[in-house]
Amino acid sequence: MTVVPYKDKEGGKKEQVADMFNNISKKYDLLNHVLSLGIDIIWRKKAVSLLKKDQPKLILDIATGTGDFAIEALALNPDKVIGVDISEGMLSEGRKKLKKRKLDDRIELQLGDSEKLLFKENKFDAVIVSFGVRNFENLEKGLADMRRVLKPGGKTVIVEFSKPKKFPMKQAYNFYFKYILPKIGKVVSKDNAAYTYLPESVQVFPDGKDFLDILERVGFKNTTCTPLTFGISSIYVGEK
Repeated sequence: MTVVPYKDKEGGKKEQVADMFNNISKKYDLLNHVLSLGIDIIWRKKAVSLLKKDQPKLILDIATGTGDFAIEALALNPDKVIGVDISEGMLSEGRKKLKKRKLDDRIELQLGDSEKLLFKENKFDAVIVSFGVRNFENLEKGLADMRRVLKPGGKTVIVEFSKPKKFPMKQAYNFYFKYILPKIGKVVSKDNAAYTYLPESVQVFPDGKDFLDILERVGFKNTTCTPLTFGISSIYVGEK
């Protein structure tokens, strides 16, 4: 089942997701950290640490948004990080952030389709994504293209929401996602659909072993899944 942000509008998921992020881009960073209680920052740090021993020099950040994961990846001391996103609104906010922090010489943000990357094969040492693969219109196509641009032996590290399985976190998580998060999101972002789409998209996303199966189906090997914070989120790793 394909979940889209604006059920009363025409257009495919990709187009609607781009519109949604354009609409909420100015409030996105604030909402992201408030709604996750700041835990998303810890999740990104842990994900980046999994690449420490690989010492990647050229990193691609898919669905980079305003560049938070790309900025975190600088802890690996790469030569360059390239971030790609389909929302010009998010990229615009990201470029302001990079300029303010004097990081625009180390991180380059580009408008682009994560499922049709405009890079040659075997280019990047690592491909990273935080909370982006859930928004792919064609999940397998997007993951396969990520693998295509990776160098042999390179790794992808993906952070994505998952569904807690155990009581009482499962019940608390479902209540927060269904009733609290959409209300806060609507008030702050003025976009009712954006934060209704979030829990709906998480609900239908193939997490855990199901996602590892898809990674392996498109050619990744040595795949792993590490649940975070009682299973609210997970880090997936795959190697080319």
